[in-house]
Amino acid sequence: MYSEIVPSTITAAEVADKNPVGIVLSGGPSSVYEDGAPSLDARIFDLEVPTLGICYGFQVMARALGGEVANTGLREYGSTDAALSTDGGVLLSGQPADQTVWMSHGDSVSQAPEGFTVLASTASTPVAAFGNDERKLYGVQWHPEVKHSAYGQDVLENFLHRAAGIPADWNPGNVIAEQVGRIRSQIGTGKVICGLSGGVDSAVAAALVHEAVGDQLVCVFVDHGLLRQDERRQVEEDYVAATGVRLITVDAREQFLNALAGVSDPETKRKIIGREFIRTFEKAQADLIAESLEDDGDPIAFLVQGTLYPDVVESGGGSGTANIKSHHNVGGLPDDLTFELVEPLRTLFKDEVRAIGRELGLPEVIVGRQPFPGPGLGIRIVGEVTAERLDLLRKADAIARHELTAAGLDNEIWQCPVVLLADVRSVGVQGDGRTYGHPIVLRPVSSEDAMTADWTRLPYDVLAKISNRITNEVDGVNRVVLDVTSKPPGTIEWE
Repeated sequence: MYSEIVPSTITAAEVADKNPVGIVLSGGPSSVYEDGAPSLDARIFDLEVPTLGICYGFQVMARALGGEVANTGLREYGSTDAALSTDGGVLLSGQPADQTVWMSHGDSVSQAPEGFTVLASTASTPVAAFGNDERKLYGVQWHPEVKHSAYGQDVLENFLHRAAGIPADWNPGNVIAEQVGRIRSQIGTGKVICGLSGGVDSAVAAALVHEAVGDQLVCVFVDHGLLRQDERRQVEEDYVAATGVRLITVDAREQFLNALAGVSDPETKRKIIGREFIRTFEKAQADLIAESLEDDGDPIAFLVQGTLYPDVVESGGGSGTANIKSHHNVGGLPDDLTFELVEPLRTLFKDEVRAIGRELGLPEVIVGRQPFPGPGLGIRIVGEVTAERLDLLRKADAIARHELTAAGLDNEIWQCPVVLLADVRSVGVQGDGRTYGHPIVLRPVSSEDAMTADWTRLPYDVLAKISNRITNEVDGVNRVVLDVTSKPPGTIEWE
């Protein structure tokens, strides 16, 4: 299978050299009419390789094949009702005529290319899907890869297994074997360091590398002061007990707070946190080299990162993709990085990473943890990061997580970021007196891969209990609000 985020990054010759069994075209800007918008080498469709266009890839595919894309000014974002034609073709075979799909587009395909059958439409999009079974060329305007497209998995399976003829043999064991081989080939006998945050991404990445090179790996846990309550203990005790990995803890709380002093811009905060991570690793590397002088004295040349595919996409991975926000492990690394990166999860989504972690034998308490951003609570404080604000947010976050667990809702949500609006104050009444406190935002979302998400409809009694406890137990907070925005248009994290 050959896939690309941006169609303009490939030519027909480049694709032919890879000898793919299928092609997926997706990603790009919001409009095919934007200045500098990626186009497509139409000769790709003469290679007789099954091809699926998704969203922007669907639109450039339509234009390249002679169809029409209209700039109507009408937009569809989020949940949308779609009506399938009576002839679903191979792509939409076996699906109900009326279904919910997840959209994120402005322009719309108004006329399918000649020889193509219109497979679906919506109220605003006359051609929401098309196909040519003879040529094995297909396209959908919606995102079938996300949880909120009700039959999206069926769309992908029909294309992969029926159109492209690819066997359904993906499993975590195969991925582990493949990645272990790649890691051994890359690292050889070298030494490698991993920044272990305690989250599932870094935990699984470290476990994969440990599986490949064993004691050549040393994990460094940086307590940067941006952690949730009790996370340091969980990393030092739970993860080490489960894996046997050597772990070094670095207390860098003062260093990070000093670097973040006076900074409110979210992109700047992310880059500072990424920079300080690397500087901390470099110091740890120097200490470890000094320690190994009695051995061979070899430097630590490799750095493990738990980078996932959504991190790459959101950070503008590939020519022409939008930089939604720079992830510290993608867009925030310094130019003078002295390590060679090892990124065994870079092409994977979160659900796949969890499956690999379980296959590796990691405990469920680690594999099933809510996703937590690398910059930690630093990007859940809208405003300057201070020790006092971190303490406030930590208490509120701990209350929310405790009540969600007590209500048995941990498996119902993807994650629930708790956000402090540090630069906002509102009037309240507490203890028969006027208060002027901060709002706390609850952001419970459901998702499978973080590329899209919808807000989770939590029971009112659970929300009420969380709100009551936070306003009663956390000094400086007098208001709790609920974020009911999907992704798109919002992102899961506020910053």
